[in-house]
Amino acid sequence: MLHVRVISPVERTDEVLRIATDCPAVVNVVGLPGAAYAPRGDVVEFDVAREAANGVLAQLRALGLKDSGGITVEELYLSISTAAEKAEELAPGEPDDAVVWEELAARTAAETRLTWAFLAFLALATQIAAIGALLDQPILIVGAMVLGPEFGPVAAACFGVLRGDLRLIGSAVRTLVIGFAVAIAITTACAVISRLLGWITPSMLDNRPTTDFIIHPDKWSFIVALLAGVAGILSMTAGKSAALVGVFISVTTVPAAGNIAVAVALAHWHEVAASFHQLGVNLAGMLLAGTVTLFVQRFLWNRYGLHVTTGHRPDGTDAMNQGS
Repeated sequence: MLHVRVISPVERTDEVLRIATDCPAVVNVVGLPGAAYAPRGDVVEFDVAREAANGVLAQLRALGLKDSGGITVEELYLSISTAAEKAEELAPGEPDDAVVWEELAARTAAETRLTWAFLAFLALATQIAAIGALLDQPILIVGAMVLGPEFGPVAAACFGVLRGDLRLIGSAVRTLVIGFAVAIAITTACAVISRLLGWITPSMLDNRPTTDFIIHPDKWSFIVALLAGVAGILSMTAGKSAALVGVFISVTTVPAAGNIAVAVALAHWHEVAASFHQLGVNLAGMLLAGTVTLFVQRFLWNRYGLHVTTGHRPDGTDAMNQGS
């Protein structure tokens, strides 16, 4: 279930209440006249089954509440209510399969921001991957994969393609390009200093039996990236954030970036090209699979999940879900 709080101008409150009470998948409707002070207005709160949220939120948006009031949505992890259980039964599909597009839009928009935290995490991950490549230590490579934050902008780019939002796509691509450029530049500088100090030598990249997969992209690299892209999008749309860890340790984006840096510093130019190839293959696979996954989810949900016709509300009255 999702908990929705609406700040509504007084003249819109009746319409907000109608939207809430007309939907059989909405329960626990509360109206608080005059409770909002900034902005001024009434407060309406209710719980809605995740599967029916898109239609309800679309109707609330159509009232212009984004500009004249506000709509806040929170995930409910526990709701002890028979009425809530019946509301979920009346909603189509299963909660884990429901994609709340407004939620995904907000999340992906946040992922495109080029923040200091994003740059720091990507630079740290790239440096760990570089050390793992130099020492031929797979555990360091895995650690770098988990630490890398690059899937967020990838998911945002996929969502931008779905919506035809060139601005979102541009922001996501900009974040990825600048992020990897900064991370590689910092790691290269550290590697050059380490070489001047005698800590690393070109021979360290000559024999790496357990990590040389980084410089040997093949069809399996692309297949794994495709699978990771599907899994990553599903984990975001279903709210299963723990599954993202599996995505991070499946793709070789950060290890490729780390290998580029040390290969440049140690003048292994053939490895630079191979690592860029690996990086491109993984990003392309995730972008393709993520975008297709979103298109399939939208098609299936529009076709099978959004058509709730006249039903009986949990309180026993008839209702029509006009937003589904």
